[in-house]
Amino acid sequence: MSKRNTQQRRHAIVTMVNEKSEVSVDELAKFFATSEVTIRKDLAALEKNGLLLRRYGGAIAMPSEMVTEVEEHISVRKLAIAKAAAARIRDHNRIIIDSGSTTAGLISLLSDKQGLIVMTNSLNVANALNELESEPTLLMTGGTWDPHSEAFQGQVAETVLRSYDFDQLFIGADGIDTARGTTTFNELIGLSRVMAEVSREVVVMVESSKVGRKIPNLELPWGSISTLITDSGLSAQAQQEIEHHGVQVICAPDDQV
Repeated sequence: MSKRNTQQRRHAIVTMVNEKSEVSVDELAKFFATSEVTIRKDLAALEKNGLLLRRYGGAIAMPSEMVTEVEEHISVRKLAIAKAAAARIRDHNRIIIDSGSTTAGLISLLSDKQGLIVMTNSLNVANALNELESEPTLLMTGGTWDPHSEAFQGQVAETVLRSYDFDQLFIGADGIDTARGTTTFNELIGLSRVMAEVSREVVVMVESSKVGRKIPNLELPWGSISTLITDSGLSAQAQQEIEHHGVQVICAPDDQV
């Protein structure tokens, strides 16, 4: 089922819950002629967005005292970057999605991609992938939990990654040094470099506001990076400096979100 149909069904589920106050998984599966597994994924996604509350066997309307405007976690620019990144992914690709809010924006755009194999070191990314109807094959790095990056790191994770090869890596950054590459506050940079080593294409997703932030820890040098996807705020000078290193630069227009 297409992403558009998924969104339409979820919108209809919210309307039904608000009208009836309570609905069951069985009732929704029959009404929409789909599986109970799909409905449970819908309810999980809707609850995550604060649109209803799940209960055993179904869902209830959000109590009025709890109804608040859903916070916009992903900026317009991040959505534009995610859309440009998703356009590079083909059916049956083997990809890595690193932890981070910008890379996480990719997930909702993968509903129409078939046969994907996705490796991640992020529980948040893994949970979001598990909600997709396209049901990509999900791989986890394992390793040691790092509270700073909210992801798994360490030698175990690196060893697992080296057992595979991937078409693409999608990774963010705390900063971009136009002379050196991506920079980070986190001193645990080993896994990021292994991710790049085992990927044919390394795609950095970062907002233009982070370009010029020369944070001490160099994460990925320009020689390891294939493509930088950013927003329309990137200056012409910065773009030229980055392209000088042989990196393709894509500036995603905000008006296409």
